Amino acid sequence: MIENYEELANAIVVQAVVDYRIAKKRLEKHPLDKMQRHTQREVLRFFRSDWFGILTTLDPEVIIEKLAKEGAE
Repeated sequence: MIENYEELANAIVVQAVVDYRIAKKRLEKHPLDKMQRHTQREVLRFFRSDWFGILTTLDPEVIIEKLAKEGAE
């Protein structure tokens, strides 16, 4: 039963990463897209939230840093 909760928590975190990546890619083509900018802000807020800390023990700042560096290499 605990595994099911862990799988759900992992899926939530993974979806946030996917959402951030999609927004980032769309913003490269359309930098003034307010919806994508909003999505990025919401995902970053989620990563830094208490809720994220309940879902996982991952360091949110490490995730944010890695996402920021993607595509910059």
